[in-house]
Amino acid sequence: MLQSKIVFLKITLMFLVMVAGWWASRRRYLTPALTKALSVLVVQLAFPSLVFAQMLETVSLSALKRGWWIPVFALGSIILAAWVGKGLAGLFRVAPTSRRTFVLLVAMPNWVFLPLPIAGGLYGAEGIRFVLLYNLGAQIILWTYGVHLIQEKGGEKVAVWRMLLGNVGIMATIGGAALALCWPGLTAPGDGLIGAGWRLMVNGGLGALKMIGDLTIPLSLLVAGAQLGELVGSSQFQWRPLIGVNLGRLVVAPLLTISVLVGVAHLLGVRLTEVELITSVVIVSMPAAITCSMLVENYNGDRGLSASGIFLSTLLSLLTVPVAVWCCHWLL
Repeated sequence: MLQSKIVFLKITLMFLVMVAGWWASRRRYLTPALTKALSVLVVQLAFPSLVFAQMLETVSLSALKRGWWIPVFALGSIILAAWVGKGLAGLFRVAPTSRRTFVLLVAMPNWVFLPLPIAGGLYGAEGIRFVLLYNLGAQIILWTYGVHLIQEKGGEKVAVWRMLLGNVGIMATIGGAALALCWPGLTAPGDGLIGAGWRLMVNGGLGALKMIGDLTIPLSLLVAGAQLGELVGSSQFQWRPLIGVNLGRLVVAPLLTISVLVGVAHLLGVRLTEVELITSVVIVSMPAAITCSMLVENYNGDRGLSASGIFLSTLLSLLTVPVAVWCCHWLL
């Protein structure tokens, strides 16, 4: 029960920051150009700094031996959610012109910027490490399978591997984890492997990364609110497919994904820890990712359905995510 209250409080606080971004956008304090610049700042600087610092401090050989499956789980959970989207698209008689967008919205949860503070609030560094490892797999599936979902047949093929190798977040994840494994104890106080001068430089650099990384959550939420304000303000609500998107993204896909995860773990004789189960529930229960709007824009999807689906699923997640956490608490 306490966990559900914490989740509800975290989501409410984040939603209020998004509302502030929406308000700032409506008042033209956050113009489209400024919003885009802040978005680039988050993706290219603040988030990679957060990822690198967290990986450097929390990754160890024992942690990776336990958590190697998390990026694989990300791949499987998103593909499974896409299958749910394809099934519901037929059930809700989604128009062919909107079907690609419908499936993408159901498939892609907001797997980083919303669950990161929730996981951190519940489980500290261990919860954050889980989210960042999930992000590694999710980024790969976004630029491969996600692009495949939204791309029209016969359209120009995207240079997927160039996108992956040029993704600063992925490089920060791999680089931070690799450095932590190659140099265990680098960030530990009093490490005798390096002198006092080098220790001061390491601590100073890590402190600077943390300060920059701390900007990630508030800036990303302000940007998300501003983007939603711009998108929804010009969209028309299509209620039948919109109901299908929210049912699939917030109910059916999370329920099916967690059932499969628990079932596979049981068959393999593995007991999921509380951190693993609850953090998994939080991530797969998230609303549709803001990133979907970018793909929809680039590949000529249904912009109206994308905007309204992201907005409404974010609003409804205030209720559905705490309920999902409360229900899964009984599986422990």
